[in-house]
Amino acid sequence: MTTIKKGNLTGNVEGILQGLGNLVEKLSELAEKGEELKQSGAFDINTGGKDAKAVYGFSVKMGLGGDEAKIEPFGNVRRNEQTGETVVQEVSEPLVDVLDESDHVLVLVEMPGVGDEDITLTLEGDILTLHAEKGSKKYHKEIVLPREFKSEAMERSCRNGILEVKFTG
Repeated sequence: MTTIKKGNLTGNVEGILQGLGNLVEKLSELAEKGEELKQSGAFDINTGGKDAKAVYGFSVKMGLGGDEAKIEPFGNVRRNEQTGETVVQEVSEPLVDVLDESDHVLVLVEMPGVGDEDITLTLEGDILTLHAEKGSKKYHKEIVLPREFKSEAMERSCRNGILEVKFTG
């Protein structure tokens, strides 16, 4: 049996199996909720004479040692909290990964169809606000970083619709 040092990556094989069990349970719950959304969340993609492309997905992140699963939606399909109606918005929420490495934090954002010149980033403490727009492609997202950074600690590059933002310090 392989044991992973506590304090480094926490847990052991037993913890990993427990974490996988929790992940399967969360995915099962999500599948049930997804079926409910499919049955009751119909929406018209041609709204007001304009064709709109509906994009919806989710990212499931699971830590070692039985941490809770984190499910983050992305896309432009939202449910109005007040009316319960599902709508397709003009602005999409991109898929984002935040990797907290030992010497830096790396933020990866998938935004097909945009280039570096189309992206605006604003950093306030531990909140990175992203806005990108090129033609009909529009993205917006507020990303919570694991800690606060100064603007000078931020380096960015964008290639083939993948934005990489690196924070050091």
